[in-house]
Amino acid sequence: MRYCAEQGCKNLISHGRYCEQHKRRQKKKSWQSNNKSFYRTQAWKDLASFVYERDRGCCQRCGKFVFGKQAHAHHIVPIRINPSLRLDPDNVVLLCNQCHPIVESETMEKYFPQKKKFNWKL
Repeated sequence: MRYCAEQGCKNLISHGRYCEQHKRRQKKKSWQSNNKSFYRTQAWKDLASFVYERDRGCCQRCGKFVFGKQAHAHHIVPIRINPSLRLDPDNVVLLCNQCHPIVESETMEKYFPQKKKFNWKL
């Protein structure tokens, strides 16, 4: 038996690091759960390797050479907008790991516009 790792907590625990009151919760990744099985298919892996060869391993936004896990295949039109384009080579581009979040956020703003944010400049 030992004490909970939360500062100031006096609860005794038999296993783990935290008591039930201070147990850490894992964040849900909802964006990945819908298409997770698709990204594990052989068809997607073949398309991603084709796109890598077609783009010669260079990021299509900044032009940097990328290799391995640094190379991200990005759908121009998201799968949830048009599922029929998910295996279309013209709908997929190669991006580096720095450019992919930027292009992804631009894509989300384009296809899923959010409410206008409050203008703090008075």
